[in-house]
Amino acid sequence: MTILITGGAGYIGSHMVYAALERGYQVVVLDDLSTGVRGLVPKEAHFYHGCVGDHALVRGLVDEYRITAVVHFAGSTVLPESIQKPLAYYANNVVACRNLIQVCVDAGVRSFIFSSTAAVYAYPEGEPVAENAQVGPATPYGRSKLMAEWILEDAARAYDFRHVTLRYFNVAGADPKGRTGQSSPRATHLVKRACQAALGRIPYIEIFGTDYPTHDGTGVRDYIHVTDLVEAHAAALDHLKEGGASLTLNLGYGHGFSVRQVIETVCRVTGRLVPTREACRRLGDVAEVVANPSKLRRELDWRPQYDDLNEIVATAYAWEKSLPHG
Repeated sequence: MTILITGGAGYIGSHMVYAALERGYQVVVLDDLSTGVRGLVPKEAHFYHGCVGDHALVRGLVDEYRITAVVHFAGSTVLPESIQKPLAYYANNVVACRNLIQVCVDAGVRSFIFSSTAAVYAYPEGEPVAENAQVGPATPYGRSKLMAEWILEDAARAYDFRHVTLRYFNVAGADPKGRTGQSSPRATHLVKRACQAALGRIPYIEIFGTDYPTHDGTGVRDYIHVTDLVEAHAAALDHLKEGGASLTLNLGYGHGFSVRQVIETVCRVTGRLVPTREACRRLGDVAEVVANPSKLRRELDWRPQYDDLNEIVATAYAWEKSLPHG
């Protein structure tokens, strides 16, 4: 079985490439390297530099390698940036995704795994978010991902085409074997930034909002290790390969940690100080966002292996130390 992994030179995509190769898949990677790193792609994968919205390029890859499934990670993912550049986010996350789906439908690729986000939800406070919770994204990033979800749902109704949409909560950590990890120096992930600050690679990290109705005033999020997240993608591929129906599933552990708890964990695990500065809340942020992963566990028999904040931080820090400074 040959699969196309878009964004396979990126943080999560590169982890998926390793996981797919370990399972015996032939892997084709398509990445425009706008945020990805070519060196994160193992030599066993076939790498192509290009855009997922390029119909002719994608169709050529599908035909040449007889692609049977697509795992779509490529896209723009920085929530605050989407507010500043909404049209770029709609172009990349909606228009390019629509073109990719069109190629799949035309070429007979029937299985599609989509990287979505918990930012599609309206975020009811104080309870874990299930897949049937109200959607109501507050940012262009969330809206663009929800639009892509709708395109997939409509395509599945109209054609011989099935998908699994995976709504991520907060992805963190790095490959326990040290092969890949979050490599962009401008990444906005809290654990990544805290590790950078611990190593002195950035002067401090900002805590956006200290007056939330949480136990310490800072926002609470559900942090999932990237390896567990990728295992869910592999299980989703198996589900579709075996003829399973289209699904939309949350990817999280079902419990959260505050910003201050994450920073304290980074200090403890690394033995280093993480300088911080307090700042105002950001547009679109809420007090607490935690997944209800019961449907994921039930439908895909998913069982996490790295549900431990110390483990998440330790792998992220090990990877950060391995990167050249600057």
